[in-house]
Amino acid sequence: MTSPASDGQRKLKLLAVTACPTGIAHTYMAAEKLAQAAAALGIEMKVETQGSIGAENVLDDNDVREADGIIIAADKDVALDRFAGKKVLSVPVADGIHRPEELIEQVRSAPVHEGGAAGGGGAGSGGGGGKERSAAYKALMNGVSHMIPFVVVGGLLLAVSIALGGHTTAKGIEFDKDSFWFYVNALGGLGFKLMLPIFSGYIAFALGDRPALVPGMIGGFLAYDGVNIYGADANAGFLGAIATGFLAGYLVVWIRKVKVPKFVQPIMPIIVIPILSTLALGLFYIYVIGQPISWLFTHLTSWLNGMTGSSAIVLGALIGLMIAFDMGGPVNKTAFLVAVGLIGTNNAVMGMAAAAIPVMPLGQGLATLLRRKLYSDQERETGIAALFMGFFGISEGAIPFAAARPAQVIPANMLGGAVAGAVAGVAGVTDSVPHGGPIVSLFGAVGGAAMFFLAIAIGTAVTALTTNALIDLKGRKASRRGDVAVAAGAGSVAGGSAGGSSVPEPVLAGVGSGAGSGSGVGAGALAPVAEPSAEASAEPSSAVAPEVLSGYLTERTVRVRLASHDKEAAIREMAEMLASTGNVRDVDELVRVALAREAQGTTGLGEEIAIPHAKTDAVSSPTVGFARSAEGIEWGSLDGTRAKLIFMISVPEAAAGDEHLRILALLSRKLMDPGFRGRLVEAPDSAAVLEVLGEIR
Repeated sequence: MTSPASDGQRKLKLLAVTACPTGIAHTYMAAEKLAQAAAALGIEMKVETQGSIGAENVLDDNDVREADGIIIAADKDVALDRFAGKKVLSVPVADGIHRPEELIEQVRSAPVHEGGAAGGGGAGSGGGGGKERSAAYKALMNGVSHMIPFVVVGGLLLAVSIALGGHTTAKGIEFDKDSFWFYVNALGGLGFKLMLPIFSGYIAFALGDRPALVPGMIGGFLAYDGVNIYGADANAGFLGAIATGFLAGYLVVWIRKVKVPKFVQPIMPIIVIPILSTLALGLFYIYVIGQPISWLFTHLTSWLNGMTGSSAIVLGALIGLMIAFDMGGPVNKTAFLVAVGLIGTNNAVMGMAAAAIPVMPLGQGLATLLRRKLYSDQERETGIAALFMGFFGISEGAIPFAAARPAQVIPANMLGGAVAGAVAGVAGVTDSVPHGGPIVSLFGAVGGAAMFFLAIAIGTAVTALTTNALIDLKGRKASRRGDVAVAAGAGSVAGGSAGGSSVPEPVLAGVGSGAGSGSGVGAGALAPVAEPSAEASAEPSSAVAPEVLSGYLTERTVRVRLASHDKEAAIREMAEMLASTGNVRDVDELVRVALAREAQGTTGLGEEIAIPHAKTDAVSSPTVGFARSAEGIEWGSLDGTRAKLIFMISVPEAAAGDEHLRILALLSRKLMDPGFRGRLVEAPDSAAVLEVLGEIR
């Protein structure tokens, strides 16, 4: 790249914004790398960091006005409205760390941003399928997180009103008109009515920003209540809402790419794009998506009516499987309406449906209790609400789980529902009202109550155990892929040892990228090294140890050689090391949160560095650990290097924004200095490591 500041030319001025989901490490390392690259190229650059301590070095209007281009290196949404009319390049934060020079070159020919969107994570920047999948997943999670309050509030209001003010009739559970509980129930129903529009709308919002919110929400309403809105035979349910959310978001992204005259540009995001996208999506849904749904509903109804004379176990399994599949969609409604239509002539079919209806929320709630480490704090809280909703036959309590992990949750729900329906069918359970869940038995509407509760219990257990097994299986597959990579790397080191002999792992110290390579950590060192005993480690140094990172990292939290060989084991080993300080309340929870952060995107930063980090109340105060791995650990770094210098950062939730995060930002920047990294590699013991880390100011 030629210098942009040649004689007679104005010096190029660029801006950048860096951000990562937790805002602890990647944010500041990307900022430092971009600033270093710009300085080396003679380019003026100002970098705004959006970390856990808030935005720093904020770009003002004058900066933007004078800028020749803006680089957004972020894995979360960054508001781009202020950059309208400027060249904007959006990439993942890792690109800011590993490809700063390329980004500086690319931004000079980047497209001009027309205003109104949020960027980050490479959205709109081209990229490969992995980036697209990441953007889609983040959009789905955005919808789920905004939907959950409506599910919880609506569901709990419905449940309380049913328990305290409902009574059974031939039409189901009803309320005295204009009574207090009638209105509480109506408010709960309104919460559920908004659930799918919010879900769909915020999926769309994450992809196309504010212009996509309207078509996304209207599409969600069509999925929720197409029967009343345009006379559909059945509603599409939450699966339809997922479809409308993504269709609306990507439609808006496509419309924004259309070049329009400058006088039209100001009204594009507030008038033109919302109207066009709403019309296109709405009419496409009614005329195209709605027809297959109607066809499916009609034919499923006819087919299921023909099955009512078959064996009870087969019919019960089929009813339960359909009830559990889409929770409000056409398949669910087919089974429910067929069962309701047979009340009075064959109450056993409604008994099968009533046993299956609560299994999904009860099963997902139980799953969060059985394997808490597999779920986030928000999911565990939603699981408690799901248990409550399941008791009152409100199957929508399971929708957030199915939306977040459809490949694991939907099959588990279907299996549990089928088992519950089959058990109820074999036992001859009956239900005389069109409602399900344990609550209907308390109202006296169920025949064979004992077997009814047993069917629900068995189905719930099957759902919970299957869900956790499938989630665990997915995690093990990902871990196994990492283990294979680690084994391959370890084999290459062993193969390069003298004479090809097998050298026990504990005597390998300071191994570099390969035996005798001379690169990386301590080239060609196969010298025996004695692991210091716990007593020796605890023995105070004769010299006063420097205070490192305001005392958050001490000699107690330094390990010169990790015993672990894969990422998960290394994180656990370091978490246990941090626990030796007395600052960790729950090691398992700290490990779970750190691994959940890894699932969002690797903390392997390249340059043989990894900084796993977690914000969790499993720790009582900020604590930092450092460890070295002689052979390196496969961490998924984009540059392909194995992590040999590993820092683990743990902070309590309430500490976000404290001064310690500012110090950790200094650490991230300091690690970009090759000389500093070299001194860390060469430090012979923990006291020497602390001496090197004391350079951070």
